[in-house]
Amino acid sequence: MTPAPPADPALLDEAVDILQAAGTLTLRWFDRADLAIDTKSDGTPVTEADRAAERLVRERLAAAYPNDTIRGEEEDDHIGTSSRTWIVDPIDGTKAFARGIPLYSNLLAVLDEHGPLVGVINLPAVGITVYAGRGLGCFRDGVPVHVSGRAMAADCVLSSSGFTNWPEPMLLGVKRAGFQLRTWGDGYGYAMVACGAIDAMVDPEVSLWDVAPMPVIMSEAGGRFTATDGTPVPLDGSTRVSAVATNGLVHDAVITALAG
Repeated sequence: MTPAPPADPALLDEAVDILQAAGTLTLRWFDRADLAIDTKSDGTPVTEADRAAERLVRERLAAAYPNDTIRGEEEDDHIGTSSRTWIVDPIDGTKAFARGIPLYSNLLAVLDEHGPLVGVINLPAVGITVYAGRGLGCFRDGVPVHVSGRAMAADCVLSSSGFTNWPEPMLLGVKRAGFQLRTWGDGYGYAMVACGAIDAMVDPEVSLWDVAPMPVIMSEAGGRFTATDGTPVPLDGSTRVSAVATNGLVHDAVITALAG
């Protein structure tokens, strides 16, 4: 099988630039006592910062790539005529953002006819951006990064966006397997797996835009990314998915543990 062509470095650079601009915009509202928080129809919170950041991304993308499809959390899909799709989560971790916790992120992914092409995790309040392009490698602020080399569950940190919605057998499974459990959640947790700081990140149920950048980021960082049953995460229209990102060495052990 012919390998998929690498991403254009200029496209990766522009994706990083656009998302960092959106992240800078969100800081206007971060840690403000007067932040207004609305509740969407699905029960999740949304703020003016979410809406403004997604609008900025969409406007920049529409100007630069008018024929591309754009999907996002806060606005309706824009259907383009090209083979490329951009997926934006303007604030991943709105609950953290609303409480003044600096580990929220902005996420942007690009898919083409070959699959995941570009992924960006921007952490504006801590000044970190982790990003990857297919065939280009994975980087943290311009420096190449790689997943950890830890292979024993007892040595590995497994994180999640939260354990409240975990099925009890899954939670008991990873606990009994010996993983150290922490909750450096949302995009921050996935970024830390890519950088080798932690070893696994699991979300039994998330929205597509919460994890759309992760397949290419994990692959280019030397790790693995699948659903909780070990199958590929669908990126072709599903809105609710499951996600497991690891250093690769413990991936099978995590999948087995999640099976209870």
